[in-house]
This record gives sequence, C-alpha cells and structure tokens, in this order.
Amino acid sequence: MQNHTVTTELDQASWDAFVEASPKATPYHSYAWKKVIEGSFQHQTHYLAAQDESGTVRGVLPLVHMKSALFGNFLVSVPFVNYGGLLCETEGAQQALLLAAEKLRVSCRAEHVELRHLGFGIEGLPSREHKVTMVLPLAVDAQTQWTGFNAKLRNQVRKAEKNGLSCRVGQLELLDDFYAVFARNMRDLGTPVYGKDFFRNVLLGLPDTTRILAVTKEGKTIAAGIVSWYRDTMEMPWASSIGDYKTLCPNNLLYWEAIQFAIGKECTGFDFGRSTPNEGTYNFKKQWGAEPVQLYWQYLLKKGEALPELNPKNPKFELAIRLWKRLPVRLTRLVGPGIVRNIP
Repeated sequence: MQNHTVTTELDQASWDAFVEASPKATPYHSYAWKKVIEGSFQHQTHYLAAQDESGTVRGVLPLVHMKSALFGNFLVSVPFVNYGGLLCETEGAQQALLLAAEKLRVSCRAEHVELRHLGFGIEGLPSREHKVTMVLPLAVDAQTQWTGFNAKLRNQVRKAEKNGLSCRVGQLELLDDFYAVFARNMRDLGTPVYGKDFFRNVLLGLPDTTRILAVTKEGKTIAAGIVSWYRDTMEMPWASSIGDYKTLCPNNLLYWEAIQFAIGKECTGFDFGRSTPNEGTYNFKKQWGAEPVQLYWQYLLKKGEALPELNPKNPKFELAIRLWKRLPVRLTRLVGPGIVRNIP
C-alpha cells in the first residue's frame, strides 16, 4: 500500500477539483461549506487532505470542531447537514485520514469524531444506522411525475391551490419570510433555531445552486423551504410551515413546487432529507414515492466510550424541549442561535 501524507494546507482550488472528480462527493464536501460554517458559527475547521508520494490528492475529510459545556467536545463531518465524512479513492488515503482524525481528536481532547456517510459505511467503525434519507426518482417532465402520484396526494395539492395558496421562488428577497416561518416552526417543535445569518451565508456562498420557495396565502407566507442542487439531485434541507394552516395543505404545495423546480433544472432525483423510518416525516415523504437510502453515522471514540446520544429523544433533553415550546418566538430567535451552534 502506497504511503500517504495528510495536510491541512490544501488550497481551495485543489480541494474542490478533487471533490468534483469524485463520484461519491456530496455538496457538503465542497470548500464553500467551510466558509459558510466558519462565517456562521465561528467554529474551527480542520480540512484534511491525503496525498500520495507524488503529491496527488487521493482523499479528503472536512472536520468541524464543536465544543461547549452543555453538549460536549467533538469533531463532526459535517455538522448542521446530513452528509460529509470520508471521501477517498484509495484504501491508503482512507487509513491515513482516519489516523489523522484520531490524532486530531486526541489533541483537541474531543470525546469523539462523527463521520456522516451517505449510502456506505467504513468497515470496522462503530456506527449508527437509525436514520435514512428519502430520495424520489424524477421523471423527465412534470406531467409524468404528477400522474405517478396517487389520487390522495394529487387531491391534497389541488386543495392547497383551491384554497388560494401560491408559491414564489426567489433568493435573499424571501429570506425574512422564510425565516419567520422557520423560527415559528422550530419553536413549536421545541428546537432552538439557527440564526438568520446562517441561511444568508448559505444563499450568498452558493448563489448559483440555492433558492427559497415560499407558499403564500393572501400575501402571507405560511410555508417555506430552501432548496439546493448538486449534480443531478436537488435537496430541501430546511423546510417549515405554520401549523395553524395545516388543513390547507401548504406542505404538499411546497414540495410539489420544489419537485417541479428540480425537474426544470434537469435533476433526476429529489432528496427529501433525513428521517427516522416509519415515523411521521418518513411517511409523508414516502407517499411521494421517495425511497430510503441508508445513512451511516460512524465514530472514532475514546477506548471504552459508548456511542453519543446527542438527539431530541435523549431523556435528559425532554424537559428543555417542553419548556422551549412555551417561549415567545421572539425570545427563541434571540437565544436559540447561541445554543444551536453547538448542536451538530
């Protein structure tokens, strides 16, 4: 096996050239996300690149260091999104990057390194396989896609339209509308909300591949989402609606408009995002025809350590979630970003 060296000094052009050439790359491997995360959350990043003896890049691993008294000290590839992890074309690069990540964990005194892999796992690493992402194969045109839906789903979209709901597509001019709905929904779920600057940085950092979709009722935005696309797949990583309008089916119209937008961009897949199998959001996505793709969240741990339990179902967070749901939305928008910056 050829020797590999690991550097943190790879320039952006060389990093992105390797990512673009890799068939397993995700949008979150791109260097643009380093800038988004640093600019939005001020976390230290460690972008590791493995080079062979000729100096050719053979693998990369973007890592973000997160440290707080409340949630702990750890490294993640990549936090705040669903994917990341190792991106390698040789076994030697993979082993070199894993070794470098473990050394970094020790030097940072971190409890673990979390690697978020899409559709594959690294043999021998401790793993959680509790989540899937739901991906819908797209037809070549909207009409074919529409006729493939069942009657119930089509009726829900028609109901939204009959109730006077419509959808706009834009960018920064829709950010305030999107964020008002997103912050309200996160409060209702008992979850701290990201700061608006995070979404602004996403839109500014990826202007050619991101848009906001906003569903309105009599001029008021009642559902909204941010879509991003990479290669042949479009994703809606952040979407929300106001619960008071649930009977009008705004979510159904939002996703149908997003699917049509994806088809217009010649995408062949629409990624609904991660879900827990057989729970509510999973079933909502499955009705569209989306199929699960396994997520492997894998770990480098201290010897003898159990897998981390940093999720809303952890009993120690139950009281905090109940209390958060009672707070005014305005207060959650002030306090939430300082908390959620440390939740990967």
